[in-house]
Amino acid sequence: MTSSISIIDKKTFVRWFLKNYQLKRRECVWILNYLLSNDNLLENIHFVEEAHYCPRAIVMSSVDSTGVPFRFYKGNIMTSDAEKSFHDLRLHPTESMYIQLNFPNIPPSQQYLAVLEENPYMPKYLHISERDRLIAEEMLNNSLLAFQEEKLLKEIDDALDKGDKERFYTLSNLLQALKQTAKNV
Repeated sequence: MTSSISIIDKKTFVRWFLKNYQLKRRECVWILNYLLSNDNLLENIHFVEEAHYCPRAIVMSSVDSTGVPFRFYKGNIMTSDAEKSFHDLRLHPTESMYIQLNFPNIPPSQQYLAVLEENPYMPKYLHISERDRLIAEEMLNNSLLAFQEEKLLKEIDDALDKGDKERFYTLSNLLQALKQTAKNV
């Protein structure tokens, strides 16, 4: 698999990540810094999600994530020994290595999106179909509209209780606009 992500983008992301997040294991910092110092190795690094499905992978987590601190996968072997992964990186610099970084990422940062690749080893049954994505998006929109309508109705009741006519009319107009939006969706 040839990487379509430039080495410059990968370096930019790794530097940004190291600057903004503290990792649960200090060895992870060493590994990421080693990647920064070796362009040939970095060329074969792929940042993916669900890396444990890949034949050769590393999973690292920041202190503010719930992910495992560190995991190295190679074939059917899994270990939390970071030195083994570092040794494997040095011995096999031309083999693809898939890295998953667990860190708070909502909304996703530009730096992360610039290097994130689709995991080629992800089982097909875990992929979300376009139809499923559209259904989920519609459900989310409907839930959001229902929440906004409920909130406006409570605020309208509050304005009525306080005798605030101006606020009542403003909120009523917002409610009508929201209902119109819901019809058009």
